[in-house]
Amino acid sequence: MEHTLDVSNLEPCEPLELTLSAVRELPPGDYLKVLHRREPNPLFSLLEKSGFSWICRPGLKTGFEIYIWHDGNNSAKSDVEDVLKPSC
Repeated sequence: MEHTLDVSNLEPCEPLELTLSAVRELPPGDYLKVLHRREPNPLFSLLEKSGFSWICRPGLKTGFEIYIWHDGNNSAKSDVEDVLKPSC
């Protein structure tokens, strides 16, 4: 199941703090879609250390979309990959 967090209009450090808080609450099997105006490079190392995987891509509505799920959660990873498949 997708959970969406739009931090695109927030000032630093709020996007980082809110994203980390949201992933801590992320139920197993779900993933978080973060809408951000910038590519949040400092976030990625923190996610890695905390047991999360992610995919970052240019966004459709904002600068970037970041998809985050628990490491080893193949169901959430598969859901993210399905969402990211190009449509015809």
